[in-house]
Amino acid sequence: MRSQSRATTGLGGTKLIRFSTLLVTALMSVVSYGDPTEAAAQARNWRQSHEQQIVDEFATLLAIPNVASDRVNIRRNAEHILGLLQLRGFKAQLLEVEGSPPAVYASRHAVAGRTTLMIYVHYDGQPVHAADWASDPWTPVLRDAPVESGGTVIPMSAPFDPEWRMFARSASDDKAPIIGLLSALDALDAAGIELSVNLKLFMEGEEEAGSPNLHRMLSAHRDLLAADLWLFCDGPVHQSRRHQLAYGVRGADGFDLTVYGPNRPLHSGHYGNWAPNPIVLLMDLLGSMRDVEGNILIKGYHDEVLEISLMEQQAVAMAPQVDQQLVEELGIGRAETGARLELAIMRPAFNLRGFQSGQVGSAARNAIGVSATASVGLRLLVPAQTPAHLHQVIEAHIRDRGWFVTHEAPSAQQRNEHERIARVEWNGAGNPAYRTPMETPIAQKIAQIVDAGFDAPLVQVPTMGGSLPLYMIEEVTGSPVLILPIANHDNNQHGKNENIRLQNLWDAIEIYAAILAEL
Repeated sequence: MRSQSRATTGLGGTKLIRFSTLLVTALMSVVSYGDPTEAAAQARNWRQSHEQQIVDEFATLLAIPNVASDRVNIRRNAEHILGLLQLRGFKAQLLEVEGSPPAVYASRHAVAGRTTLMIYVHYDGQPVHAADWASDPWTPVLRDAPVESGGTVIPMSAPFDPEWRMFARSASDDKAPIIGLLSALDALDAAGIELSVNLKLFMEGEEEAGSPNLHRMLSAHRDLLAADLWLFCDGPVHQSRRHQLAYGVRGADGFDLTVYGPNRPLHSGHYGNWAPNPIVLLMDLLGSMRDVEGNILIKGYHDEVLEISLMEQQAVAMAPQVDQQLVEELGIGRAETGARLELAIMRPAFNLRGFQSGQVGSAARNAIGVSATASVGLRLLVPAQTPAHLHQVIEAHIRDRGWFVTHEAPSAQQRNEHERIARVEWNGAGNPAYRTPMETPIAQKIAQIVDAGFDAPLVQVPTMGGSLPLYMIEEVTGSPVLILPIANHDNNQHGKNENIRLQNLWDAIEIYAAILAEL
């Protein structure tokens, strides 16, 4: 396996790398592989003669608004996708649970299929502020470069330069995999190549809204959704532009922290240096919880964190170094921590999402305010951090610093009884992290297939930086989960001018074709 034979030193040294390589080799020896080159080549040939058809079908799907709260258009998306699947011979239906957008479910049986593969995509997208976009987010346009690089709108007609980009909400997150998958199936059908797996598809309509009904949806249709593996097609490829396979995601949690000063604004001249300033109090409290290099200082915060495995350390060591590239690309001068990116995202994170108190600039007043609030986002690791444990140790830390902790606005009596009051408002129960063991045989088979399809070796990462509801899949269905992203890393997902680079879409067609033909 090319991507696992290029050993490098670091993260434990040469002996560790050699040992891990032998372990991977031993695991690989118990499974056999076909040659994915033929399926990928056939997909490429078909794509090259059908690019206009692919782009037109993609643009039609992107033109349907898809914010989860817009239930009318969300259902339009689901019904449109249902039709695309039925045209391709799928047994397809909409899955419903009360209060949830429909999920699109489809299946195709393989004559010789012994493995059942479930592919997950979400068809909803983030809300938009259209005024921030260079063009209407629901009117797909093709540009010859990113907007930030002066890209201009060009005709949406062949021949297409692979560096051109399609701009629209959900162009990369997450409608591109839908079109990539359908095109791969078209290419295999045209070439007469049978599927090697029983294929199932599950397309969710509220992932960007936090998947509040996913657990109920999975539970209601558990038997229908059984599979040997769930393959999540979401997220970006590696920053080096090499394809990557991610074995897990970080968990997510968060809270708002409010501290209090006087019960009415005070003149800073008359009361400064006497009345407690809530901004200063909050800065001091936050500084006791996290330092400027991202180290979390809360006692017990890391109690549930275990060291990463030998195979995971090897995977990180073999990933291309992109830190300096990103420092320059993002104009940040230096990274927050001395650890490389792949290791940094395998640490618990305590991120300050926002701060609210008083005003700045011409709106600033010479006053001591009544309160200050910070919004804190947490990223959890597996194994095996749990939101419940973090809630406990964070609130204990605040109390140990001399604060009275409440979960609602303090009463007048409480304000008189306590010198320092901190209100903690948790943003729900939080989501735990998830990670599939890298030695899982079916995961290694997919890694080998994707790795064989491109000149640059596959990047395998134990954990992707974002958060997805993967833990629910295994919890309800018992199936392991992998993430196979296809979007360019600079796709502006969740932001203005979201885009997909055409070459990333072309690559996805080949990857999906190879997996479906050879797994």
